[in-house]
Amino acid sequence: MKIKFGKILWLAATAVVFVYTAKLTVRNVITLVEVNDDAEKLEQQRDMYAARIKEDSTMLERLKYDEYLEEYARERYHMQREGESVFVVE
Repeated sequence: MKIKFGKILWLAATAVVFVYTAKLTVRNVITLVEVNDDAEKLEQQRDMYAARIKEDSTMLERLKYDEYLEEYARERYHMQREGESVFVVE
């Protein structure tokens, strides 16, 4: 039984198209996984920055009051009133 040249040509062309399509599909799947990983990382960063913004907003509200501002300056920057001595113990 002889296989005709035309049949072999069509089988080869079909195989080439199949391999090329499979290659494109695999590459697209890999890209999709990478994009999803990047999106997840960005969502985590968004949540972290949202928490920081909330903390900073709270801090700004508290710093509007002189009592807290003085306490913050003393603790953070070791400031003192005239005539006071500050001893820093760490």
